[in-house]
Amino acid sequence: MKKLNSKTRREFIRDSALLTAGLATAGAFSGCKSYVRSSPNEKLNIGIVGAGGRGADNLEGVKSENIVALCDVDDERAKDSFAKYPNARRYRDWRKMLDQEKTLDAVVVSTPDHNHAIVAITAMRRGLHVYCEKPLAHSIYEARMMAKVAKETGVVTQMGQQGHAMEGSRRAVEVVRAGAIGDVTELHVWTDRPAGWWPQGEERPTETPPVPPTLDWNQWLGPAPYRPYNPVYVPFKWRGRWDFGTGPIGDMGVHDLDTAFWALDLGVPTSAEVVASGEKTDDCPPLWSILEIHYPARGKKPPVKLTFYDGKKLPPEELFQGEKITDNGSLMIGSKGTLITRTWHGGGEYPGDMFGLLPKKQFADYQPPKPFLPRTEEHHIEWIKACKGGPAAQSDFGYAARLTEGLLVGFLALHMGKRIEWDAKNMRAVGLPEADKYINPPFRDGWELLA
Repeated sequence: MKKLNSKTRREFIRDSALLTAGLATAGAFSGCKSYVRSSPNEKLNIGIVGAGGRGADNLEGVKSENIVALCDVDDERAKDSFAKYPNARRYRDWRKMLDQEKTLDAVVVSTPDHNHAIVAITAMRRGLHVYCEKPLAHSIYEARMMAKVAKETGVVTQMGQQGHAMEGSRRAVEVVRAGAIGDVTELHVWTDRPAGWWPQGEERPTETPPVPPTLDWNQWLGPAPYRPYNPVYVPFKWRGRWDFGTGPIGDMGVHDLDTAFWALDLGVPTSAEVVASGEKTDDCPPLWSILEIHYPARGKKPPVKLTFYDGKKLPPEELFQGEKITDNGSLMIGSKGTLITRTWHGGGEYPGDMFGLLPKKQFADYQPPKPFLPRTEEHHIEWIKACKGGPAAQSDFGYAARLTEGLLVGFLALHMGKRIEWDAKNMRAVGLPEADKYINPPFRDGWELLA
């Protein structure tokens, strides 16, 4: 086959994905055959935004493709990635990368949370497919806009939650949907973060040391309000700061809740509140918290109360029915039994790695249903194949935005210190206009989100 020129090739990949978005998304669970590219083996030209840290892992996930550009604001953090791909062009400013790299087909976004939306939306508006790290966005407005732009442009999207593609996750979803544990009305999700992972519950530092020459601090801040550099924020220690991260519920809730969210089709909650917590500050969430998030009935499916625990707080021991309590996981409590997930990533290579049915004696002879969800390869590969016209990516921005929004409603309750009655239609906290600045935070001058 004659090799496509750069412009035609990019348009071909884009148009294939547009057809896939219209066909495969609608038919992913109904057997509808999706459009397949004439040359599915042709490699994508990919640019990486955030090449160090978590970005290095994502880079490994897409190494089968042409890595043509690497962007990172921290030369030291990204040095190993730069060394591994010496022929990839280097950038500190992702905007310059998108302007200058005319042959890009797709972008991987591995920045801190507060930069996800502006990078991803800019890329999608240019017709580029996007893989974005979790949580999808820093605010509810941003998550919604990412889903909106993805739908409008028809590009292929995927949020980085590896467990969503694993056999254990999809098997657990099938078991729940087949009715094994009956009607689920109660969920418990827990994580050991942030304890020992990143600082929280701290005041904003007052020291203003010089910015390291290897770091572009203005680019790192991006749309966030300006503040002087301090090493307390980077690398990775930003997650426990209101202006940059979404705390444990954004970092780990996306993983730990995913199986239940998918199985129960939870959608967007109606309210959230803080059950208990440590002391928050103006700059940080507390070191630990217990939140309740309430999801409405969905057709014949009853309402669900989710209790989320972080900072090594745990559900009542009796709910585990003698099962070993892990650092991260979830309990789906139904009218006929309980499904427990045992790990942060939502799935394992084999079903037994990930979930169990309780009480064990009751389910000793249980036979799960025949598989009915699509199976896939590793999460990044699923996205790559979708970009080339293959089956739809299952954690696209439409799904990811709903999952993220519910968790961010809980995070909003923590931030406000008040119960949130969530008006999803109007995207507001009822009777709390002071919450608007967190639902749709203003972007710094020059970094506005043009969606």
